[in-house]
Amino acid sequence: MNCERVVCGLAGALLMLSSTPLLAADAAANYPSRPVRIITGSPGSTADITARFIGHKLSERFKQQMVIDNRASAGGIVGAEIVANAAADGSTLYISGVNTQVGAPFLFKKISFDPLKDFAPISLITNSGLVVTVTPTLGVNNLKEFVALAKSRPQGMHYASASTGTSSHLTGELFAQMLGINLIHVPYKGAGFTMTALLTGEVQAAFLSTTTTSGQIRAGKLKAIALLNEKRFPGAPDIPTALEQGFKGLESYVWFGLYAPGKTPRAIIDKINREVKSILELKEIKDAMLQQGAEVVYTTPEAFDAFQRAEIVKWGKVIREARIQAQ
Repeated sequence: MNCERVVCGLAGALLMLSSTPLLAADAAANYPSRPVRIITGSPGSTADITARFIGHKLSERFKQQMVIDNRASAGGIVGAEIVANAAADGSTLYISGVNTQVGAPFLFKKISFDPLKDFAPISLITNSGLVVTVTPTLGVNNLKEFVALAKSRPQGMHYASASTGTSSHLTGELFAQMLGINLIHVPYKGAGFTMTALLTGEVQAAFLSTTTTSGQIRAGKLKAIALLNEKRFPGAPDIPTALEQGFKGLESYVWFGLYAPGKTPRAIIDKINREVKSILELKEIKDAMLQQGAEVVYTTPEAFDAFQRAEIVKWGKVIREARIQAQ
């Protein structure tokens, strides 16, 4: 054995290991050195609106272009796959929520990514309250009347959702399981189509975000009978919570967070996180998001990871018990 060669090899390996943090620090110091792509959901969706607000401010601060890339097909799975396989250098970011980052492993028999391993959480960004929304013609004014009506219809009451596996769908299943009522799911291809179905009377109930519904509720075209939150939502302060009306455990949110590919250096994650924190503290951003029916929410990467894991436990149980499978 050539000992000199072994010693040189070990020295080289040690040098490489010791230089890794320096390389990561250099990468973060120069980040971003080229345009950054932010992949998100369909145009006009809560995720898209969030991406455009955050992308605009990051572009100003980093002096680099942020390109919004809408990937709504297959319930967001296509976008998630792109991010999971992207270079882990911060040049691709991702804004998504429950559908891909919580429900996907339970909904699809086979997916090519792991929501926990293949993505690096940066921060939660927004939270929209979920509202039990009905048409005025349904004839109910509060949650107690809604539940009573549903129980009087053993054949079931139809409700619309933005697609299988979305918050608007899973919340309906949570409702049915906890309250012992028969709710029949009617999936549409996005929140916009769901709203159209409600406004035309094709369906009479849905569980939708304040972002999606606030304008039509203010106009009196739809009725909000309960907010599924522990406290009233700043973007819709007139809507009473389910808890206020005597119903516990029905909390549900439409949340979106910012991710990078899983092996992105922590120095880059921290740099983005710091900028996101300062952006979310801006009054103009808080006010703009409230106008859209959403509340800004900042977290550390660790807190975001813990939140996502808790959501996986909660909604995984709902999906398994309802035996939901993506079509």
